[in-house]
Amino acid sequence: MNWIILVFGGLFEVAFAFCLGKAKETTGNEIYLWYAGFLVTLAISMGLLIKATQTLPIGTAYAVWTGIGAVGTVLVGILVFKEPATFLRILFITTLIGSIIGLKAVSAH
Repeated sequence: MNWIILVFGGLFEVAFAFCLGKAKETTGNEIYLWYAGFLVTLAISMGLLIKATQTLPIGTAYAVWTGIGAVGTVLVGILVFKEPATFLRILFITTLIGSIIGLKAVSAH
């Protein structure tokens, strides 16, 4: 169950990075809504990480959480913010995904 909580925490990490990206693109009062979204998703993400680390090893949980956030943020950058999807970026994202799966596989929990 805590692995599921950790995955959702990583997805909320992607959400707070998305909010930062959208805030960068906006002007006027709308920027405050994106920053509010950033703060809310940041708090949820951290809360879920804290909950997951009550039973999962901190090193593994933190690495998986940041890995999910990193992969998700790069994918959002490519799909939403039209960042380049070069061969090397895709190669390293794939390597990172393999590392996340490996950490989960060798974890004692």
